[in-house]
Amino acid sequence: MSARLRIAVAGAGLIGRRHIELITASPDCELAGIADPSPAAQDYAQARKTACYADHRALLAQEKPDGLIIASPNMLHLPMALDCAAAGVPALIEKPVTDTVVNAQRLCAAVERAGVPMLVGHHRRHNPIIKAAREAVANGKLGPLTAVVGLWLLKKPDDYFEVAWRREQGGGPLLINLIHDIDNLRFICGEIAEVQALTSNKVRGFAVEDTAALLLRFERGALGTVTVSDATPAPWSWELTSGENAAYPKQDQPCYILSGTEGSLSVPDMELWSYTQQPGWYAPLSRGTIAPLALDPLVEQLRHFCAVVRGQERPLITAEDAMGTLAVVEAVSEAARTGQTISPGRIMEQAA
Repeated sequence: MSARLRIAVAGAGLIGRRHIELITASPDCELAGIADPSPAAQDYAQARKTACYADHRALLAQEKPDGLIIASPNMLHLPMALDCAAAGVPALIEKPVTDTVVNAQRLCAAVERAGVPMLVGHHRRHNPIIKAAREAVANGKLGPLTAVVGLWLLKKPDDYFEVAWRREQGGGPLLINLIHDIDNLRFICGEIAEVQALTSNKVRGFAVEDTAALLLRFERGALGTVTVSDATPAPWSWELTSGENAAYPKQDQPCYILSGTEGSLSVPDMELWSYTQQPGWYAPLSRGTIAPLALDPLVEQLRHFCAVVRGQERPLITAEDAMGTLAVVEAVSEAARTGQTISPGRIMEQAA
C-alpha cells in the first residue's frame, strides 16, 4: 500500500478547516501543515498540534508537502498557485481558480510550462447527482435541451459579512456562489455562448451585489435563466436541496430544471417527467426518478486529488476548464454593467 501523502492547507477559514478535517480522516493522506497569518489560525493549529506558518512560501520550503490545498481569499489564489508550480508541488485550488480571467490565463501558462498538475475545487462535479444529470442529458434521455432554469436563493446571516472581503467587489454571490451553479450547468448542459444580466445591491448597499438575474444562451441552442439572491429566506439553492453538506437543513425542492424535447429533469430531486403515450398537453405525464449513489463530493475530491498527486489520475477540473466557468461569471458582471449581451469567449479573447 502506498505511503500516506503529506497534504498542506493554505487558508484556515470555513472551507480550509473543512479540508483539514477531511485530510485528518482520510486513509490516503495526512496534514503536513497550515499557512495562515491570522491569530485565529495560529490558535487553531496549536490546538491541533500542527505546524502553522504565516506565509505559504515558508510552509512549502520547510514542510515540503506532497500537495497543497489553496483555500485562501480569491485574490491570493494566483500567487499561491504560481509558487506551487515553481516548487513542483501539485495544488488543489478552491474555486474560483483565480480572481480574474487575465490571472487565470497567467496561471494556465505557468502550469503548462512547469508540468505540475493543478486541480480546481469545483467539487460538485464529483457529486453523483451532478454526474447522473450530465449522463441523462448526454444519453439523450431528455432529447435536445430547449430550456434550463437555475435558482440560487437563500439568506446569509449578518455575521457572514463581518469578514471585510465579502462586502467588497469579488466577494458577493456571483463569484462565491453562482460560480458553482454556472460550473454545474456548463458540466451538464455544455458551454454557454451568450449572457445577459441585471444585478442589484439594494438590500445591503455593499459595493458588491446581493441579487442577480441572468439570461443564458447555450452553444447547443438551449436558453436558460438563473436567479440569484443571498438576501431572501428560500429553499431553492444547491446548498439547501442537495443534502451535500449536513450543516444546511435539507429541503425537498429542486434548484435546477432541465427541459428537452423528450422529457424534463428536476435536480437534485432527480424527478424525470415525460410522456409514455402520444405527447401533448392533454396526455398524462409520467413521473420517474433517477437514484444516484450517495457520496460526499468533498471526500471524493480529496481522494481524486491524492490520485492526481500520485500521477494515477488526470485532474477532473483543470485550471483551463475552470477558467471557462470564471469567464461566464465575468461575462455576467460585464453584461450587468453595460446592458449588452456578452460572450464568455470574447472575455477570454480580450484577456489574452
